[in-house]
Amino acid sequence: MQSDPTLDRTFAALADPTRRAIVARLARGDASVTELAAPFAMSLPAISRHLKVLERAGLITRSRDAKKRPCALRAAALDDVTRWAEHTRRAWDERLDRLADYLKETDA
Repeated sequence: MQSDPTLDRTFAALADPTRRAIVARLARGDASVTELAAPFAMSLPAISRHLKVLERAGLITRSRDAKKRPCALRAAALDDVTRWAEHTRRAWDERLDRLADYLKETDA
């Protein structure tokens, strides 16, 4: 199976619970770095490093608005994850259906 670098970066970015929490927060709307950092016991530079990972993975965008650096979720970036998960779910459903059919045949 060939690896998809974009999907790999997305999963790597989402592997960290802090980054998942940031994505969850941004799903509710845009936020500044300070707003994103508020619930975490870490420095702003540490939050910025997490944001850079999310940005490189294409999950968020950052812009400039005067002194603010608002962040926004790129929900479309999660489409690849959704497609991968649906494809994988369908494959496992088919396998489990075949197993169930096999077990029915062997019981008969």
